[in-house]
Amino acid sequence: MDDPIESLSFEDALKELERIVSRLESGDASLDESIHLYERGDKLRQRCAERLDAAQARIEAIRLDAEGKPVGTRPFAAG
Repeated sequence: MDDPIESLSFEDALKELERIVSRLESGDASLDESIHLYERGDKLRQRCAERLDAAQARIEAIRLDAEGKPVGTRPFAAG
């Protein structure tokens, strides 16, 4: 824990975030520790969201012609 957040993979950041949530939910952490955990958890959440946004931007949708055959790709449009 407390590795630089920028160096964590999405999976590692998510695992650490899950551990932080469990620790906070347990109620065993002191106030100071809870504040530190919350701040780190928020940064991990932001990191995960950034990684997901980047992945989504890389997804491409396949374009089909009138006969349903693939003819190319276009950027993924969410929503």
